[in-house]
Amino acid sequence: MYEKKLQYPVKIKNTSPKLASVIISQYGGPDGELGASLRYLSQRYAMPYPEV
Repeated sequence: MYEKKLQYPVKIKNTSPKLASVIISQYGGPDGELGASLRYLSQRYAMPYPEV
């Protein structure tokens, strides 16, 4: 049985959907970290120089 637990407990007092959407867009949006890392990876494999 797998039980997902955080390393440190988090207590949320009030929620903010607007802030949550900003945070999600920074990770997975078009200008986010995931998009940037995938662009870097695809550029690396598309380079015509084998020594790079």
